[in-house]
Amino acid sequence: MIVFENVVKRYPGGYTALGGVSFEIRHGALAVLSGHSGAGKSTLLKLIAAIERPSSGSVKINGQDISGLRPRAIPYLRRNLGLVLQEHRLLYDRKVFDNVMLPLVITGHPPRDAAKRVAAALERVGLAGREREMPAGLSGGEQQRVAIARAIVNKPSILIADEPTAHLDTAYADEIANLFKSFNSAGVTVLVSTHDERLFAQHNPRRLVLGKGMLLGEAA
Repeated sequence: MIVFENVVKRYPGGYTALGGVSFEIRHGALAVLSGHSGAGKSTLLKLIAAIERPSSGSVKINGQDISGLRPRAIPYLRRNLGLVLQEHRLLYDRKVFDNVMLPLVITGHPPRDAAKRVAAALERVGLAGREREMPAGLSGGEQQRVAIARAIVNKPSILIADEPTAHLDTAYADEIANLFKSFNSAGVTVLVSTHDERLFAQHNPRRLVLGKGMLLGEAA
């Protein structure tokens, strides 16, 4: 469950990215966050992952207020979170296997089980058997799938994605949207930000609309 209670985020210089945002996303929901460029979508998602901290208000994940979470506790929070950023930040000097393995290495996962998880994650995103390839040899859509595999390899209960289809053509974008829906159907809470109003339309998601840092409401 994700709960924002009157969350404000201000940056140095006085810029207000979020101005008193409140909402609740229940466990197992599929939600889409939309709004114009600069509306605050990326900031909101970074607050969920504790990449950013609110200036005021509270952010609760699965009942835990993470607004003042100590740095050493953040890795434990992120074990339950899968995060896909706009720039997938793959390591281009390492193979696909190593890129997907990275979160498990950080958390000290047993190597043999970790390798099985990597294989399962890659199969889940349609890249089975591609473990030994280098990211530079993959298409943009395939690179995004590697990033998604990396986000789900820890089997998170919450998956958040920031414009995951921004640089993809329509066909690939639809495939990625269907992939996120399949995770949601398996019980994962999914929150995706997007400019594309068409995306996920067939899945009837909950739609939250941001404008100039304010939650404007929900769109049908």
